[in-house]
Amino acid sequence: MKNIKTFVAAAIIGLSSLSFTAINKNNEEPKQKVSSSKGYEVGDTAADFKLKNIDGKMVSLSDFKKAKGFIVVFTCNHCPYAKKYEDRIVALDKKYKDAGYPVIAINPNDPNLQPEDGFQQMITRAKEKGFTFPYLVDEGQKVYPQYGATKTPHVFILQKEGSKNIVKYIGAIDNNYDDPNDVSEHYVQDAMDALLNGKPVANAKTVAIGCTIKVKK
Repeated sequence: MKNIKTFVAAAIIGLSSLSFTAINKNNEEPKQKVSSSKGYEVGDTAADFKLKNIDGKMVSLSDFKKAKGFIVVFTCNHCPYAKKYEDRIVALDKKYKDAGYPVIAINPNDPNLQPEDGFQQMITRAKEKGFTFPYLVDEGQKVYPQYGATKTPHVFILQKEGSKNIVKYIGAIDNNYDDPNDVSEHYVQDAMDALLNGKPVANAKTVAIGCTIKVKK
């Protein structure tokens, strides 16, 4: 009798497993095109890159010999969230560049999918907003998957440790994209202040809020 009960229980479990598999297969959501890499986590070493700036020159992190680190921001022209944050990104650059942490902005979007994010439009937007930092184009969309950026804007704070750029913070700029006067948590600013004071970043990862990156299919 014990053996019969065991057999029946095993059969039920097996049938349940098959049913779940079938249901999951039938109801599986269509997969979006994503990078095979999940991107960086806090503590990882970020690889350098060479991307074209709006002045036509190629820019790498290694060009900034005196930098102590970087505030890398994946952003763009068209996204309403990115637009809301432009003045705050300029303010971050002005506040922390002299302390050794310049902003490096990167546009990851495919301009064929979003014409407002074309190179000429980037030049125009940078002039209109008075960008004080490089505004680079991720041609071929090779850099943003390495970082694991998914939104515009999406911030990665790097700190130089010898020849390496170590990821210290990933996420949003603050907790209110719509109104800078209503911000109660300044994620990037708090992370930067901690690093400059030799302290660990208390809130090292937050959820980036913004538009999805427009990926060439």
